[in-house]
Order: sequence, then C-alpha cells, then structure tokens
Amino acid sequence: MPKKSLFQYSNSFCLFAFFIMLLSGIASAAQPVDLGTLLEEMADLSRLTTLGKQAYTTGQFSSYDRRSTDPSIATEENWFANTDRNQHLRVEEQSGRKEWVLMDAAGPGAIVRFWSANPTEGGVVRFYLDHASEPVIEMPLASLLEGKTKPFISPICGERGKGWNSYLPIPYEKHCKVTIDASDIYYIINYRTYVSDTEVKSFTLADTEKYNKELRAVSEAFKHPGNFETAPGATVKAFDVTVEGADSEDCSFDGPSAISGIQCKVTADDLEQALRGCLLKISFDGQAPSVVAPLGDFFGTAPGINPYQSLPSGVLADNTLYSRWIMPFKEKAEVELINFNRFPVTLSLNFFITPRAWTDDTLYFHAKWKGVQDIPTRPMQDWNFMSGTGAGRFCGVLLHITNPVTQWWGEGDEKIYVDGDTFPSFFGTGSEDYFGYAWCDTEVFTHAYHNQIRCDGPANFGQSCVSRFHIMDDIPFRKDFRFDMEIWHWADVLISQSITAYWYAAAGATDNFPEPSADLLTVPVYPVPEAVKGALEGEKMRAIEVSRGTVDAQSGSWPWSSFLQLWWRGGEPGDHLKLRFPVAEAGNYEVSAVFTKAPDYGIHELAVNGKVIAPSVDLFNAGEVIVAEPVSLGRADFTKGLNFIDVKILGKHPDSTDYMFGLDYILLTP
Repeated sequence: MPKKSLFQYSNSFCLFAFFIMLLSGIASAAQPVDLGTLLEEMADLSRLTTLGKQAYTTGQFSSYDRRSTDPSIATEENWFANTDRNQHLRVEEQSGRKEWVLMDAAGPGAIVRFWSANPTEGGVVRFYLDHASEPVIEMPLASLLEGKTKPFISPICGERGKGWNSYLPIPYEKHCKVTIDASDIYYIINYRTYVSDTEVKSFTLADTEKYNKELRAVSEAFKHPGNFETAPGATVKAFDVTVEGADSEDCSFDGPSAISGIQCKVTADDLEQALRGCLLKISFDGQAPSVVAPLGDFFGTAPGINPYQSLPSGVLADNTLYSRWIMPFKEKAEVELINFNRFPVTLSLNFFITPRAWTDDTLYFHAKWKGVQDIPTRPMQDWNFMSGTGAGRFCGVLLHITNPVTQWWGEGDEKIYVDGDTFPSFFGTGSEDYFGYAWCDTEVFTHAYHNQIRCDGPANFGQSCVSRFHIMDDIPFRKDFRFDMEIWHWADVLISQSITAYWYAAAGATDNFPEPSADLLTVPVYPVPEAVKGALEGEKMRAIEVSRGTVDAQSGSWPWSSFLQLWWRGGEPGDHLKLRFPVAEAGNYEVSAVFTKAPDYGIHELAVNGKVIAPSVDLFNAGEVIVAEPVSLGRADFTKGLNFIDVKILGKHPDSTDYMFGLDYILLTP
C-alpha cells in the first residue's frame, strides 16, 4: 500500500494551485503571445516536454570582450580576453544625449532575462519597441533590476549575490532596441525570436495593469517555489529500500504516463559521500538511460545536503530532496539505483506518476553528470559541459567545484553553440554572471531559477555549488547543441569540478557524456593551508583604541596567512589605532611584517610598546591589491604577556584614493 507523501501540505500550496488555475485561463483563450501568455510560462515546467506549437530560438546580447574572435588564438588578448564591461553594439545620439545600444533585434520576440553586475553605473535604460521613437520603458537600470518598482517586482526581479536579475518578459512584435545613457556596465540580455508568422502583442505598461493579478501570482509562486500540489490524476508510488554497498535496486512504471515529481529522503553513515556515490539511472521505453547522475547532483545539491528551493528541484528544511521535472514516457520507465559506496544507503522515495498521452512532438527528459579531478587551470581552456545532436531544449546546469585556494575560480565565460554555430550564440561575461550573481560573491542564496547553495570559504576556497535553470530562457535546438565554459582561474592550480546538465530531446538524440566511473563518484577534498608558523596574525590582535573608522578581519581571494588580514578603513591623516597582542617570552626581537598594498591604502607610522620602529610605511600599490613580501621593521623590546602596536596615518601616495591599512601578520625572531 503506498505510504503518505513525504511532503507536508499547507495552505501555501493552495496558492500555487490558484496560480496554475489563474493562468490556465489565459492559455485556453488561444491568444497570441503577449505578457499574459508569457507569465503563464514562468512556472509551467510541462511546456518544456514538447517542441511546442510556437517555435522560437533563444539568443543573447552581452558585454563580452569583443577582442575574443578566434578560438585558435588561446590568449588573454583574444579568445580568453576578459574586459567584459563597457562593450556595446554602438553609440547613438537621441534628443541631445548619448545612448549606448545593448540590444538590437528583429521581431517577433521577447526579452526573458536581463542581468547586470553594476546597474547603478548604467544610468537610465530605455526599451524602444517596433521602431518607435519614444521608449515604452524609461527608468534607472538599477530600479528595473532591484525588484522594488512596479511592474519589476520581487522576486521576479532582484539582487542576489551582488547580481541583479529581471525575469519579467518583454514581448515585441517587430523590433526591440535597448539602450543605456551611461556606458560602463556588465550586462547580459536573453531573448527569444519567434518564427516570422507568430502573432506577438508588444509590451505596454497598460498590460502590466491588465495582468496585475497574474503578475502577483507569479511573484507569490516564486517566493515559495518548493510548494506544489500533486498533479491531477497523479498516483504516488512509494519505493523504500536499503541499497547495500556495491549493490543496486530497481523499480519500474508503466505508460503512457509521466513521472511528474520525485521526493527522496536519504539515510547513511556518511551522507555527503552517500549522495555522490549512489548513482541514479532512469531509462524510458527501452532506450539507453537518459538520466545518469549521482543522487544528490540530480536533485541539484552537491556535495551533500544543502537546503534550497527552485522550481524544478530543491532540498527542503527537513532534508527532503525533490524534483519536479516532468518526465514523459510512452511504454515504460525503469529506475535503477546503484550504490558504489562501501556502506549501505537507505532511501525513502515517492514517485508521482501522472497519466499522459504520448504525442509525436513529446521529448524525453535527460539529466547527466560528468566530473573530472585535478584539472590544471593553465593554460586556459574551454571545458565542455555537454555536446549533443538531435532536437530538444536545453534547460539548465548544476556546477560543483572544489577550489584549493581562496582566489576566484570563475572568470570564465559561457560559450554556447546552437545548430551549427561556428561562433557562440551565447558569449558570456563570467561564470558567476551566467549563474546570476556577480563579483565572485560568497553569499549563499536561492531563487526559483538560479542558486548558490554552498560556498565554504574563506573567500572562494573549498566546495562551491551553483545552478541555473533555463525555464523561460530555455534554448531550443533542432540539429545540435554544445555548451563550453572557460576555465579562467586567478591562480595556477589544480581544481576539480563536475556538472549535471538538464535537457529534453527527441528519440534518437545523442550526447557525449561518459559513463561515470566509481573513482570519480567521490567528493574531492583539498587540505586547508596552514597559517605561517609562528605568525602573530593581524586579525587576531585586539583593537583597543581607534580614533576613527572601522577595524575588522577581512577575508578575500588574496593569499593571506589563515586567509585573513586586519583591515582598518575610514581613517584620516592623524588618526591612530592601538592593537594589543600576547608574546610568550620577553626579549629583544627582530620584527618583520607582511602588509597588504593596494590603490587605496595610505602611509603609516608604526610603534611597538611606545617606540617608533617604522617611521613611514607606504602601502600604496598601483592597479591591484597585493600581499607584499615580508619586510623587516628593525628590533624592539617585548614583555612577556600583553604588548602593543600603535599605527598612525601620516598621509597617502599622490595616486592613492584613500588611507586604508592592512596587516597580515608579524613575526618575531630572537
């Protein structure tokens, strides 16, 4: 007898049901594409399962470095060029002002995503539709993206992880041009181009009032993307099993039907390794498995259990993993769970099986994993996420990376080729930009469409897990599809990474995913570098006096001992800082120090226990932040127990922009 569903339903689930009913009324009216029909699509995973009645391609405009022209020239001056801001199509004069053109596309079409890392530097954004001389939207770019201004409301729009995204659709009938009047931004715009005879009603602000109820319903659904009710007619099939080490278990379901949801609870001695070492395979209609992924990665979490909620998958607060990808099949679905671990894994699964007719344009669901350990970051390379042939829709990717250093791993751009492209249709501006955040930010966040659910730190050291689901901005392909991501790391090191790609494809489609090997179904681990032996760490010193400004421990991507430094900012010439720290044995010691130097650091005087030992230390460095080489400050007397360093701001280099001070550590040598 099937057991009760693992999900505990609440009143909030009714909200999502109301949303579906509300928007299904729009679909039944058989209207042309407009804001209303596009709002309907925003949480409709079922539409991805067919090639669709309204055919379109998906494209991208971005501020990628235009020096990137030739993949055979694998240099930072060409294919891996990294000046991905302040790049535009052209500059125009409008009403006496300059406007920089970000997008210029023929219709019929629709903008489905707009991202920027620094919209406050973009001035006013304007959307000109259908060759009109006046924009239909004219507002500060930051206001459009921050999620606080109607109709660009949260969480359809908003800032997460320092990345600003809008997913509000902007349909247009004949043409769309987007401009800004301040140029120096990073940006990405994803858009659809429909086949020429598609009837599209262009966006108007009046339509946002007309569909205000539907817009609010989408917003509420996005606030609780893990909440959903069982599809009408669905049967819950429970599968409770303990899979012994080096063993497998299986189950199957008859068609024509669809797996419309999966819930899973996992129990094991080592949960993190269990989720990576237990492989999920799903085959449809006697074909080779189209789902081949470690259990955790399939559900969008790696490594281990990391709570998040997106529309197609997530991990609830009680550690229930869920999938809402729709997986249609004509005759039979076969599920196999293979435990490559040396210990048993207990699984409690619910499969939601929904009756569904099979049609000629129905697509099979795919989710496949690949992983490589110890990848060299030099020379830079395009690392292939996936390649495939046939017809289908690309719908998203999960990336798990293990980084042995604090320096940023993700300068690399996405490069996506569709249907015979010789140059990427999608050329991005950075890995985190593709995943919807920015500035190598370490904030953990979750959203209906994109997530950073793990970033161990400090800075970007250790395990990180990011995902992006292409629900509105899915990428249809008719012949072939290829997705590369540059490996562009700040440091010359070895990294390990794995991806899980999600897509739909017609029968007979092929892909290049290898069968996962047991030795790769593990969680890579790099040792945490030790602090400099004997160092008196700056960030561990106690600030007992500060005349002005803020003193705290700063983490970051620079190679500080223990990944941290003491950072004093906000001071002015004449201000002082007094630090207290212990010394184990009294004596006269040679004092050496490691400071941080940067374009906004000042000139300082240092004294030990009241005696000046460094009359003038200039911490200015042009162009970048560096951790300086150790420098001798001379000898000084120390007492056993508490001692003191006094720092005084003297001024700054003529080219410095501030008076900041940074101390990594000091060393005392008898």
